[in-house]
Amino acid sequence: MSITPFDDHGESTDVAGLTIENGQNRIAIYGRLGISRDRQGLADAHALKNWVDAIVAALESMPDLPARTADGETSHPVENPF
Repeated sequence: MSITPFDDHGESTDVAGLTIENGQNRIAIYGRLGISRDRQGLADAHALKNWVDAIVAALESMPDLPARTADGETSHPVENPF
């Protein structure tokens, strides 16, 4: 895993159909992941576990972790391309 959780450089990765988007204040995980009972399923499960373990370790290493962050994403207006 080459992405550091919460060190946002616009990165995202895919774990067998599940998208993980790195952010400075939030990590978005979405999609659908089916873990099959075979070697590929085991590899996918390990990849997902590695991500979750890295996220937990990053959160646990933050001494000033707030109880809760403000909801909502910071964004900017985007012109309609149509």
